Amino acid sequence: MSNNNKPSDRDIVLVHSSDIHVDDGYTARANAGDGTAPLQSVLRTSEKVGADILMLAGDTFEHNRLAEDIVISAASHLSQSKMQIVILPGNHDPAITDSPWHHQAMLTKNNIHIFGVTHKQLVVFKNFDLAVWGKAHQSYDDMKPLIKPRKRTAKWNIVMAHGHYEPVPDRNTALRPSWLIGDEDLLETGADYVALGHWNRPLKVGNESIRAYYSGSPDLAETVNVVRLKINGEVIVRRHKIV
Repeated sequence: MSNNNKPSDRDIVLVHSSDIHVDDGYTARANAGDGTAPLQSVLRTSEKVGADILMLAGDTFEHNRLAEDIVISAASHLSQSKMQIVILPGNHDPAITDSPWHHQAMLTKNNIHIFGVTHKQLVVFKNFDLAVWGKAHQSYDDMKPLIKPRKRTAKWNIVMAHGHYEPVPDRNTALRPSWLIGDEDLLETGADYVALGHWNRPLKVGNESIRAYYSGSPDLAETVNVVRLKINGEVIVRRHKIV
């Protein structure tokens, strides 16, 4: 959908998805050989609900060793969309130098905004008075997805993070990297909506003072999260079945 209108003219519609895992292996076999099929479903659904901005909260790709043709195909589907698309690289597809996110096909259209590549940690949509903050995975090492979130700089403050939620995370163990996100981290964002990735199931997490949601993966959840930012300041979140 075109975003030429001023934010006061109408509601703003966001779609949140994650863990799409575009590949030439498991996802491809589950979709008649087309590893981009779940991505195409998310794009179609987003367009159907009239989304202004699509947020992909990590693990869009299964890994960073994919053949060039599938990367180009995914980039083509993204760039042909009329929506603005904000992408947060996750633990499967961190924004390392040789990742798909640095492929030229990903960098030729101005509707694709990639944290850690085209934008450091902030994407601003002035015509919506809306800012999206996110910290991309830029290696395979453990990290804190919500460390030092940027304070509100616009009417609408949206945050993206890819990691594992625990109400009170134990960060004293180094048994495995888990990219922990806790209740205090969520509260510190002060966000109108926190778009989370890393879990395949959709779920609201945290306490009632913050709207933090996992969208779940499209192949398992079979839905995306639709977030409506209303003119009166209200935020409505609902799940919509993918098409």
